[in-house]
Amino acid sequence: QVQLVESGGGLVQFGGSLRLSCSASGFTHFNYVMRWYRQTPGKEREFVAAINKPGGATYADSVSDRFTISRDNAKAAIYLQMDSLKPEDTAVYYCNAWDLEGGIANAVNYWGKGTLVTVSS
Repeated sequence: QVQLVESGGGLVQFGGSLRLSCSASGFTHFNYVMRWYRQTPGKEREFVAAINKPGGATYADSVSDRFTISRDNAKAAIYLQMDSLKPEDTAVYYCNAWDLEGGIANAVNYWGKGTLVTVSS
């Protein structure tokens, strides 16, 4: 049974930092592009950051100068270091494994259950 489990969320003040973790289990490998998304009530899930197996990363414009995504392939884990947090960063953050082995048209997404980040003003 494949599973993604996020941790590290919590309450932080404006300008503070948090580090999210996502641990993968049950997968036959860890070659996937791994991503972080976030969602607030009433809004669609929003892309935050992505990282491929070699470590190449991309970010949403809104976080590119404040967040850093990383991965430890040996531990089958990814991380999101979030600095200079703002109230608008408040959301449930989800870990995603993007399986592209069958091509983009047949991509399979695996999701964690999310971890809540709340930034107070």
